[in-house]
This record gives sequence, C-alpha cells and structure tokens, in this order.
Amino acid sequence: MTEVQSLQYMPTTMGRRFYAGWIHVAVAALAMVATLPGRSQGLGMITEPLLADMHVSHVSFGQMNFAATVIGGAFCLACGPLIDWLGARIVLTLVSAALGATVLWMSRVHSAAELVVALTLTRGFGQSALSVVSLTIVGKWFVKRLPTAMAVYAILLSIGFCIAFPTVGAAAAHSGWRPVWWWIGFLLLIGMTPIAWLLVRRTPESIGLHADGESESVATEVASPAEGFTLAAALASPAFWAFALSAAAFGLVSTGLMLFNEAVLSEHGIDASTIRAVMGVIVLAGLFANFGGGWLAERWPLGRLMACGMFLLAASLFALPAAHGRGAAYAYAAAMGLSAGVVTVVFFVCWGKVFGRRHLGAIQGAAQLMTVLSSAAGPWLLAASMERWHSSTSLLFWLAPGVAGLGIFCWFVPLPKQLD
Repeated sequence: MTEVQSLQYMPTTMGRRFYAGWIHVAVAALAMVATLPGRSQGLGMITEPLLADMHVSHVSFGQMNFAATVIGGAFCLACGPLIDWLGARIVLTLVSAALGATVLWMSRVHSAAELVVALTLTRGFGQSALSVVSLTIVGKWFVKRLPTAMAVYAILLSIGFCIAFPTVGAAAAHSGWRPVWWWIGFLLLIGMTPIAWLLVRRTPESIGLHADGESESVATEVASPAEGFTLAAALASPAFWAFALSAAAFGLVSTGLMLFNEAVLSEHGIDASTIRAVMGVIVLAGLFANFGGGWLAERWPLGRLMACGMFLLAASLFALPAAHGRGAAYAYAAAMGLSAGVVTVVFFVCWGKVFGRRHLGAIQGAAQLMTVLSSAAGPWLLAASMERWHSSTSLLFWLAPGVAGLGIFCWFVPLPKQLD
C-alpha cells in the first residue's frame, strides 16, 4: 500500500473539518522539546553531578562543551538537505532514534573520551539536527498561515519546556543524572521515534492535501513545494543575512545571560527572590510576544518585525547595567522577554515565508548552524568579560550598538520578490 493510499483518511475524514498540518505543528513542537538533552539548558541541569561523578573540572568541561557544540553544529548542514531529499518523516524518525540511542549511551559513559563523543553526538543530533527538522516540518505544511502556525508552535514549545525543565531538574536532583538520562533516551526511542513515523508526512501534497488546508481553487495561489530559492540563491540574498545574523546575535546574548543570569544580576545587587521573579517576567513577556509576533507577522513586513526585536534586545542590554533596583530589573526582563518572543517567531517564519518550500531544509539548516555557533560563543564571551573586567557591563555596552545596527539593517533590507 502506498503512503497516499494508507493516509486517505486524512483528506476524507478530516480534510473539511481539521487540517492535518496542525498535527504536524504539535509533533514538531514535541520534537523541539525532545532536543532538551542536547541543549545548554538541559545539560546545565546535570552539569554539577556529572562533573563530580566523572571527576572532570569546570574548565575541562567547558572546553569539551565548546568543541562539542561547534562540531555538532555541522549536523545542521547535513540534516537540512536530507529533509528536502528524503522527507521529514524519515529524517525525524532517524534523528529521534539516533538521539535516543546516544542519550542512553551517555548515561553509561565513564571516561573523558567517551564523554566528549557523547556530548558531540547529543549536540549534533539534538540541538542541531532535531531542531532543523522540527522547524522545517511546519514550513513544509503552511505558507499563507505560516505566521499563525509558528506562533502556535512557539506557544506549545514554551509550555513543553516549562514542563520538561522542572521535571527533569527535580528528577536529576532526586535520583541522579544517570537514571534520568537513561529514561530520556528510552522515551525518545519508544515515544518520539514511533510518533515521528506514524504521524509525520513529507508535505500536504504527498497525501492529497493542499498547503494551509486550502481548497483546490485557493491552493492555486499558494507556492507549490517545487517552487522556492536554492540554498545558493538564498545565501546571495541580503535578507538571509539580515535574519540569520539577527537570530545569531540574539542567541549569543541570550545563552550567555541565561546561563549566567544569577551571576550577572547579583553583580548589580539583585537579590535571589528578585532574580527568580525576573526570570518569570522574561518567560511571560516571551509568551505574550509569541502571540503578538504571530499576529504581526501576517500584517507587517518580516524585516521590520525582526528590527523591532533587535531594538528591544538592544534596549535590554543598555538597561541591564543600570539594573540596580527591582524596577530597572523588571524593565530589563520585559524588554528581553518581548525581544525573545518576537525574534523567535520571525526566525521560525521567515525562511519558508521569504524563500519558499523547495529547499527549505537546506536553508533552515544553514541558518540554524549560525545560531548554534553563536550560542556556543555567548557563554564564553560573557565568562571572559567577567574574568577580565570582573563585570559584564563592558561586554553588554559593546554588544548593544551592534545589535541596534542589525535592527537598522533588518528595517531597510529588501526582501526577494521572485522564486527560482
């Protein structure tokens, strides 16, 4: 039985009432949550017990993590074209299984050499490859309604991480990092992998549907999967670099500040209870901006929307050094959270919206690589600043004008008009 025949129930029983693309949005969000063991935030929850167990110093682990992140970033470049060639169903299934097996193995490593390899593979399959396929899935199923779909995706993603982080953190504190990592790998293998195979399909057209769930007459106005820029054409466009560099700058700033948030805020006299409140404001403001960003992305030019995200980020970088009281700290948190929500939605939407679906995986992979590399550099730069000047202020004041400059670039950058 062919794939189209086996999935006839989708257009016949759900086509008029419910678009199967929304199932793909939910699965894509779940897949992004499943990247947790390959992300800095996920690894951060087991770092201290892992180092004590493995007898590895913080400096050595930092070097291992940086190398693993940079090498693992190369998985983005390989995964993107594979999605365009083999389809999201096959790639998501294989990557989920590979990440699950890697995390299971990592729970059993006992030497520094094994740890380096395990870190590299979790970064490569998790933060890099699984992130690319997760984002690309939504772009393959939506065109006109892509901003709305990505706003829903971002909200589901935020809810998923809000559940996953405290759950994993509490379990690691109670049972130790090895059992928790074993269970995460096991759930990836028996949960995420079969879900990917059973529910994900290459494109709506592959099962007799149209993008966005449109009717036959309306679908003729929507770009087909065969239309769109090649990776080379996208890289030659100023718009690609405006969006990619802006997202990378945000990744550099946010990973550094989130990883060292307590140290940075304590530097300005912010107490522990206020620090927790600041983190809560960032999350809530980000969720609000996910809604607003999705709505605006259907009505505003994406370049100008990304510019607003960059201006908000620059404002937060100027505000943080002045955060000597609760009011200033909350102002910083609000600007940072709003920036995060806007930049996230635009990053999710822009590649499919601007460059089409033909080579979306390859284009998304190239952009994701830049964010991975910048996320590796962010904590290192912030740590170096605090070591040299005993403060984060100098680095933040240097970064803020550059971020604002990227905002100006995004505001005026022309978007390409013709698809190859």
